[in-house]
Amino acid sequence: MSSVLISEVGPRDGLQNCKAIMPTAEKKRWIAALAEAGVTEIEIGSFVSPKLLPQMADTGEILDFAVTIPGLTVAVLVPNLKGAERAIAGGAHKITLPMSVSETHSLRNIRRTHDQVIEEATAITELIGQTPEGKRPHFEGSLSTAFGCTLEGPVPDAVILRCAERLMAAGCDEVGLSDTTGYGDPASVKRLIRAVRAVVGAENLTGVHLHNTRGLGLANALAAYEEGITTFDGSLGGLGGCPTAPGASGNVVTEDMVFMFEAMGISTGIDLRKLMATREIVTTALPEEELYGFTPRAGLPLGYKGEPVRAAAAH
Repeated sequence: MSSVLISEVGPRDGLQNCKAIMPTAEKKRWIAALAEAGVTEIEIGSFVSPKLLPQMADTGEILDFAVTIPGLTVAVLVPNLKGAERAIAGGAHKITLPMSVSETHSLRNIRRTHDQVIEEATAITELIGQTPEGKRPHFEGSLSTAFGCTLEGPVPDAVILRCAERLMAAGCDEVGLSDTTGYGDPASVKRLIRAVRAVVGAENLTGVHLHNTRGLGLANALAAYEEGITTFDGSLGGLGGCPTAPGASGNVVTEDMVFMFEAMGISTGIDLRKLMATREIVTTALPEEELYGFTPRAGLPLGYKGEPVRAAAAH
């Protein structure tokens, strides 16, 4: 059976867009429950200024907790070298540096031009090289707004490909494609994956981060899978968006994505019933936040065991 990795980004990308702040103790309960459900990679937060995103003020404490969970790959978003220093010191297994291919968005999101992001990436690479082996995190450069920007509109392919090349040259282990604003469609997803892989190599683009702004999240995930992508970000209940990209709404619902792949016979390693049960932690801690998802609302089909449900042959 083929398999994919579902990386849960709700504790970072989901919570950063919520008005209320989830208590630290409840974040820990949620992350532990996600791991218990079989989620093996979780982006637990970001090291950004608490003045800008108070929802992420406890990322250091959350990181200290998460790295004690056996078998869990703990990912952290870092906007700069300072954030990377804190993530590495805390034992993060994976760090992601966002590089918005829309320079307008980059300036608004992390206050860096493209050249400045590359300077940060180079400095982070040097820091990782100085870190003892066995404690070096995997370093991903995320190509944000890759399918379009609410501030600039479409971004030329030449700019996107140049950003990808520069991130790899600066020392990133891989690049990821992020549909920050939900502008992507299955055809554009396939086309851009092929284009980026042509310049960085297929082995250096294995993951995508998709939003469901216009209802195409699952269609885009399937298109990416058909192009050989094996890592997919999802957010429980579709929580999230981008505070610095007007109109960019929620992420792909993790529960729906897990159901889609499992129903197709593609293993995620996640117990969908346990995963859906973790929604209660979120709804209790954040009662004003709406959670989305067709699968949790409809329930699992009769006979569902995590394997494809096939209709009986007609006679």
